[in-house]
Amino acid sequence: MFVFLQHRNETFYTMEVSDILFIILNMAGALAVFLFAMKLMSEGLQKLAGSKMRAVLKQITGNPLRGILTGTAVTAAIQSSSATTVMVVSFVNAGLLSLAGAVAVIMGANIGTTVTAWIITLFGLGEGAGGFSLPMLLATVSLFFIFSGRDRMKSIGQTVIGLALLLVGMELLQRPLANLDQYPGFLQALATLSDYGFWSILLFVAIGAILTCLVQASAAMMAITLVMCYNGWIGFDVAVALVMGQNIGTTITANLAAMVANAAGKKAARAHLVFNVVGVVITLIAFVPLMRFIAYLTTEMSGCSPYADIHDPLYNRESVPLAISLFHTIFNVGNTIILAFFIPQILKVVDWMVKTPVEDSEDEFRLTYIEGNWLSTAELNLQSAKSEIEEFSKRVLRMYTFLPGLRTAKEDEEFDAIMARIAKYEDITDRMEMEISRFLTKVGSGDISEHGSERISTMLRIIDNLESIGDTIYQIAMTRQSKREDAVHFDAGLNANLEEMRSLVQKALDVMDSNLHDYDHVDLDAAYAAEHAINACRDRLRKQHLDALKLGVYDYAIGNAYSSLYALYEKLGDYVINVSEAIDGSRKHIDD
Repeated sequence: MFVFLQHRNETFYTMEVSDILFIILNMAGALAVFLFAMKLMSEGLQKLAGSKMRAVLKQITGNPLRGILTGTAVTAAIQSSSATTVMVVSFVNAGLLSLAGAVAVIMGANIGTTVTAWIITLFGLGEGAGGFSLPMLLATVSLFFIFSGRDRMKSIGQTVIGLALLLVGMELLQRPLANLDQYPGFLQALATLSDYGFWSILLFVAIGAILTCLVQASAAMMAITLVMCYNGWIGFDVAVALVMGQNIGTTITANLAAMVANAAGKKAARAHLVFNVVGVVITLIAFVPLMRFIAYLTTEMSGCSPYADIHDPLYNRESVPLAISLFHTIFNVGNTIILAFFIPQILKVVDWMVKTPVEDSEDEFRLTYIEGNWLSTAELNLQSAKSEIEEFSKRVLRMYTFLPGLRTAKEDEEFDAIMARIAKYEDITDRMEMEISRFLTKVGSGDISEHGSERISTMLRIIDNLESIGDTIYQIAMTRQSKREDAVHFDAGLNANLEEMRSLVQKALDVMDSNLHDYDHVDLDAAYAAEHAINACRDRLRKQHLDALKLGVYDYAIGNAYSSLYALYEKLGDYVINVSEAIDGSRKHIDD
């Protein structure tokens, strides 16, 4: 199992391939348990706080302190800075959060993520975490919540069992590293990398960043770092460097999510990167005095310095993990306090990094919020879907504004150009409905609460009606085209009547669009008032039309085109009110 080597009168063992493979497989399995536990705990907490969390984040304005506190509280609650920062990118992308507010929330998220290190340090290391009695107790307690039958209680149970598995994961992470003292060659390799003074610090910052990018979980890397510290495999300075690197590496998640975002979303993600990188630079500048201060605090709290010799009888093996947790907290809190005064400068930097492009043509199909923006928790994906539906509504309203041009177009070239745009938008609405439906179906197939499932049903009904609105607008355009081809002309009175209908439907569309921005405050009265006005106008026009036909005021071709148009406008109104009713959850019947 071991290979003996003689070098400079020293005998030591080197690791064979089988030893390395054994440790890697055990570490991989333990890491999988730990990541699954973090996911369970995070999802449970996000389900408990999901809707409130979205409401709070949307209310953040230009107050940096409020944003920092919000980011801290949200991340501490959901145990995932990545989820918070990706949400922030989504909100900025949707225009629900200012870039300055986003930077403040991201700063707070860095503080909130320090809770993970303290959970591991206080409960996941040491003799108290050596057995499975506490995890088993927590798992047993969780059963009472999970089988309660209520969504909220199930979420609490999921959170508790996630914490239990996290402690199990920590125990499993420690086991493959427990016997590394049998392999001095491995320790010698670490020592060699640590022998380059300040360059070693920079090296381990890079290693920490790269590994966190690969693992996509700073919490897991923090856990591994703390375990290695606890067992004495790495020193305090090396561990600190890894932690700083992890802070840089964790920004990759938000930046990946921002790849398909607009310029504002990209800037929010870059702000996260800039803040963390600048924070590391500040810490490196003040590295020596800061390490002395952390060592002093650790000595006062544990009675042992993190720099103490591991072979010293008075050495406290818990001192280094404690020192790392202290550093992580001071590092993030201190950088936040310093950089909170430089938010305008950070915004200038990200403005330079992300040039705001000339807006793409609105006539092109593109998904803004859900393409590639998949969060780990199904509940939070609903915010992305909601933002995409709002974009869908804007497209439909934009499509509707093309209709007057069909009536006023003098030349065939102008008319054909408008028809082409309407046809293109009709295709866009079909594709948006299909893609959003596919996304919502995927979200619904995951672990989602009853409330979330109801929201998905509502959204599916909304997009179905939005697509129908697009189809009806296209039918109006086609009717106009047939009228033009058949040389059918309306007099001023008929045009005025149709313009009145068009204007009433426009008001209904505006109310619908407003309701889509806030599901909790739907102005259903305004929506019904707009619908009643459309129906009343349709009834009046229909009566006048029938009387005109009896009196022979105009011929059948004119009458047919005219009645088809006002009927289509009224049909539009039906689809529009269906959207507001779907948002409100109402199923009231509107009499024709």
